[in-house]
Amino acid sequence: MRKLFIACIASVLFFIADAQIKTPAPSPPQTIKQDFGLSSIELSYSRPGVKGRKIFGDLVPYKKVWRTGANNATTITFGDDVTIDGTKIPAGKYGLLTIPDKKSWIIIISKQTDVTSPAAYKQESDVVRVAAAVKEVKPAVESFTMQFVNVKPTSCELHMTWDKSSVVLPIKTEIDSKVMASIQEAMKKDKPPYYQAAVYYLENGKDLNQALDWFNKAAEADPNAYWVQHQWANCLAKLGKKSEAKAAAQRSKELAIAAKNDDYVKLNDKLLAELNK
Repeated sequence: MRKLFIACIASVLFFIADAQIKTPAPSPPQTIKQDFGLSSIELSYSRPGVKGRKIFGDLVPYKKVWRTGANNATTITFGDDVTIDGTKIPAGKYGLLTIPDKKSWIIIISKQTDVTSPAAYKQESDVVRVAAAVKEVKPAVESFTMQFVNVKPTSCELHMTWDKSSVVLPIKTEIDSKVMASIQEAMKKDKPPYYQAAVYYLENGKDLNQALDWFNKAAEADPNAYWVQHQWANCLAKLGKKSEAKAAAQRSKELAIAAKNDDYVKLNDKLLAELNK
């Protein structure tokens, strides 16, 4: 009798264990982390599929608040202060909501981070509202997709695409004042980052003579650094010092050849060709 009882318990436990089947989520969640500015943007949302259905104007009604995905609320976290449509938004976590329509969507950044239905939405919690024109995409996109595109040091775009529709949210940030303050502070230290500071000055329209001085010091500290020599040559070229730029580019090329770095060999060949025109 006892053996029969144990066998029955074992059968029940096996049935329970067997019943716990894991299946794919119909609208799988996704978290995207994009480096941006001096920090990052993190976006969390779920990705429903078309699955043969009519999407906008049916599954997703026009002129009603949409969670911009499925399942949980969609959230976006800014590591730095950003600017959207002229509105400065402090770093932090926000809800991302939309109101789709035929020709344009309203994209909303909200203080609410838990909106999953129109009834839960409170317009007074809006941080900013942006009108975004709808663009037709071909071929149709099966899974709702959000991605960061055209990512630059101070600007990027968040693209939202599903079925045959796509909208864009431009995002900007300001980093120059922070970087300049950081450079000023770093130059007071025992080992100043001459190369990094010089490259920032070179690439962002700052004082080229100051950049040149820092490149000189960086090259002096590491004479075999072909990457330093190359940017030094770029700085000299921008200052109109062609002969010195050629000499620096040639040195960089020779050092790159010795280091077997074909990328820098090509970069220097291109720079030398431009200087020889």
